[in-house]
Amino acid sequence: MVHLPVTATDRDRALRFAYTLARSLASVPGVEIAGATVSAEDAQHVRRWVFCDRITADRRRCRARAGHDGPCDPDR
Repeated sequence: MVHLPVTATDRDRALRFAYTLARSLASVPGVEIAGATVSAEDAQHVRRWVFCDRITADRRRCRARAGHDGPCDPDR
């Protein structure tokens, strides 16, 4: 588990940053991007998922953003 404190002006920007960072690390062995979450410093127990993380029909995880429209797709 790695915690990386960053400053963002709002939750959407924090989620966008986390999404971009996680996707850039996706090819590193041992990094599970589907588990990425964002929380405020003073409310670390309240986490927002970065990725959808649902299991698709072919047993892979959806890599779309959490709360996405349309069907899940593990290749996004």
